[in-house]
Amino acid sequence: MTSQLPLLEGIELMLFGLGLVFLFLALLILCINLIAGLLERFSMHEAVIATAVTRVDKSKTCAQVDADTLSAIQIAIQQHRARHN
Repeated sequence: MTSQLPLLEGIELMLFGLGLVFLFLALLILCINLIAGLLERFSMHEAVIATAVTRVDKSKTCAQVDADTLSAIQIAIQQHRARHN
């Protein structure tokens, strides 16, 4: 009967540990959902974001490539493809 006592204590400790892990994960999911809800409520609206995107001048973000640079890029691509074939 004394050999069963450590086994029962081990099972009790295991169940206690699993319960704590389950409680921690449930609390973590609850906190994540709460924070997501708060961020969604207090974040900027999609209309504000859309107007901010349209204000960006696309011509300034894309640099114009001159003809020499474009031909050098095309030659480099052709050489790269020729090596792999």
